[in-house]
Amino acid sequence: MTRLAERAGRLTHYQLHSLIGWYVLLLLALRLLWRAFNPPPPLPVHIPRWERGTAYAAHWTLYALMFFVSISGWMVADTFRQPIEAKLFGLISVPHLVDVSYRPYRGAIEATHLVSSYVLLALVAVHIAAALRHHWFRKDDVLRRMGWGA
Repeated sequence: MTRLAERAGRLTHYQLHSLIGWYVLLLLALRLLWRAFNPPPPLPVHIPRWERGTAYAAHWTLYALMFFVSISGWMVADTFRQPIEAKLFGLISVPHLVDVSYRPYRGAIEATHLVSSYVLLALVAVHIAAALRHHWFRKDDVLRRMGWGA
């Protein structure tokens, strides 16, 4: 997106990207609320202790990175020359996290958002690979447990 040519429609792409990010942050908050009241069952005992610890750490790292990527993106949206304005569901105005005084740090904030997004993407790929490993090679029910009602 940063490589889009300077033109009138470029800001529209950023606005859409930002709106998706705010909805992802809202969904993340709802997911964490759900998880607080509906904890997942413990992993099967046949899974080695180190794998259970790694799975636990990876899940919370995924949540932390999703939160961090969303917040850093929000800060990027606030540091444009014309900060991005948005309304969730067309009703709720999204407040600004930072003001124009943070504009000199925009490059660093944007780089942080970019790098943390790639780290999140890599962790998601590792997570998918681990789930498929359990399904195809270990032949256990770890992947099935991820679905609704499992």
